[in-house]
Amino acid sequence: MTVLRYSRAADLAEAVSAGQEARLLGGGTNLIDLMRKGVERPQHLLDVSRLPAGIDETEDGGLLIGGALSNAALAADPRIRAHYPMLSRAVLAGASAQIRNMATVAGNLMQRTRCPYFADVAGASCNRRVPGSGCDAQGGVSRYTAVLGTSKSCIAAHPSDMAVALVALDAVVCLEGPAGPRRLAITDFHLLPGDSPEKETALAPGEVISGVVLPPSSLAARSAYRKVRDRASYAFALVSVAAGLRLEAGRIAEARIALGGVGTVPWRAARAEALLIGAEPTPELFARAADAELAEAETQPATAFKPELARRTLRAVLTTLAEDAA
Repeated sequence: MTVLRYSRAADLAEAVSAGQEARLLGGGTNLIDLMRKGVERPQHLLDVSRLPAGIDETEDGGLLIGGALSNAALAADPRIRAHYPMLSRAVLAGASAQIRNMATVAGNLMQRTRCPYFADVAGASCNRRVPGSGCDAQGGVSRYTAVLGTSKSCIAAHPSDMAVALVALDAVVCLEGPAGPRRLAITDFHLLPGDSPEKETALAPGEVISGVVLPPSSLAARSAYRKVRDRASYAFALVSVAAGLRLEAGRIAEARIALGGVGTVPWRAARAEALLIGAEPTPELFARAADAELAEAETQPATAFKPELARRTLRAVLTTLAEDAA
């Protein structure tokens, strides 16, 4: 019998003081599942579901989202729907309504990969679960693995829809820890696997996600999120695109693009963005931008289709945004 201690944090200070001994429990939609499978074996669960869970306006016109806010409340908020529609659509594209009601913003950012070998404690090798054991996904069942940001140690794709939109929106993660508060660009929060895939985020020991800041954006109100998956609901992305464009005098003045389903982290499409800025929005330009972003994709036999699917999806989203902006 596994002895498990449960307690509830009254505030952020109490959550931080629990240190490295406790695993934080928000909605539990990922952690509890991994505990049932034997992947996670915490001795102490600290319930943080009563930490800040609102959405407040910042002085510069952005929004501060509490880490304990449910995904359902985030997607339904009128300010998110009106000013950051790609985020609302991304959240609604993820999981089921029941899971969105439970899952939290901080928990979504901290969720672990859905690679089947990571979850198979009985017979599979996984460097994320047991460092140095190997990566059975390479050459195995790999339809949902990544093609960008992979390494010899890991090809697992990041599962979040929400995080893809947050990356495109240049969100900032607010952290509280023993050394005090700090803020981290979301593009620096999730780590590429490299030789240490077990280290998935830039969280320091004892740190807690207190919230996420959405900066004001001139293009976010006309943004889009498109998800391609094997079935219409409750399926992880094969490819997803979060994007926004702003045009001035017939040229692209600003572009924000992130990809999901293809990266080991929520993938900021910086190469594609660089090609778009200052250019006239044409099908040929969008094709070049998509090709540039997917040029270094590394595939398995089961993921050979992903680069072309990502190119087509990105071109389609950019074409729609450009038409709307015009």
